[in-house]
Amino acid sequence: MEYSPILHNLHVVPSSHVKNKLFVFCIMLSLWVYMIYCCVGYCSTMPNLTYGSVSRRHQNDAEVDNQESSLGASRDLLNNENDLDSRGEEWDEIRGDAKTLDDNAMSGFLNESESKKLPQAIIIGVKKGGTRALLEFLRLHPDIRAVGAEPHFFDRNYDKGLTWYRELMPKSSDGQLTMEKTPSYYVTKEVPARIYTMSKDIKLIVVVRDPVTRAISDYTQTRSKKPDIPSFESLTFKNMSAGLIDTTWSAVQIGMYAKHLERWLQYFPMEQLLFVSGERLISDPAGEMARVQDFLGLRRVVTEKHFHFNPAKGFPCLKRPEGNSKPHCLGKTKGRTHPNIDPEVVQRLRDFYKPFNSKFYQMTGHDFGWD
Repeated sequence: MEYSPILHNLHVVPSSHVKNKLFVFCIMLSLWVYMIYCCVGYCSTMPNLTYGSVSRRHQNDAEVDNQESSLGASRDLLNNENDLDSRGEEWDEIRGDAKTLDDNAMSGFLNESESKKLPQAIIIGVKKGGTRALLEFLRLHPDIRAVGAEPHFFDRNYDKGLTWYRELMPKSSDGQLTMEKTPSYYVTKEVPARIYTMSKDIKLIVVVRDPVTRAISDYTQTRSKKPDIPSFESLTFKNMSAGLIDTTWSAVQIGMYAKHLERWLQYFPMEQLLFVSGERLISDPAGEMARVQDFLGLRRVVTEKHFHFNPAKGFPCLKRPEGNSKPHCLGKTKGRTHPNIDPEVVQRLRDFYKPFNSKFYQMTGHDFGWD
């Protein structure tokens, strides 16, 4: 057959055109498959917020159960051992404050630089003085991360070591202050030396209250758990007819603030301790919080706009100044009605505490007005 250039061109051109289309199609298909692959991979790495919130809630409950088992059973105040400061009752409050904790945690959710640190400040006392209220007020501050439960590390779990203690702390960034509170630290002999070994520069906060009122509140808490305990009057005296106060009863012993302070001053200068008035924490929470924030070297973020006084409970509740939500009050265990105590017993207790109070005023440079 004779070669024809025309037929040759007609045959070649269509073949080349089809190949070009196939080539373009393959490129587009590859790009499309790659884009789908990237999208699927990205979605798989996104956090599941619904699952996360549920698992975090279960994790918190598990941590509560683990800590309850590690801290042991509540100790009997009548045996001159420190109670767990309503730890069992406080768990409902802590769980109820999950929203506050989540708000603080979400601020650093994507911050990979967060880590668990040993506390730079500790609320070391005193029981029934207002430590729970102070801790909740402080947790409003964005620069504070505080563990809700009482670790009792330096008095009951010291043998578990600092690594165990650090793991109890919440994660914090470099600009945040880690805190905890355990009121029994203030009256436990071994604690000052142990804290000093951990940190010589740590800041210590003590919430103090009229020792007579504090003792009655302490007794009221114990009676709510054990209604059959002896009367306050009989527990107060070794010999009622002689008027001899039983200083081995912890409800009385805790209020001898000056005696306990002497032990702390063997290790820490007064500049590292702040004494907060439990009475002023109720009557003027913003004023006391200003002192606390200054002591901790923090901005005065928590102010009067965060407080709402609840006349039924008799103490201030917390509110979010930017919202219209209902003020948050401490749990039902706070603000218990005290039993009627024989006025003569109350006066004898006041006479007993008077020299301790005078010495405490002198040591701290502050008259708390309890006499």
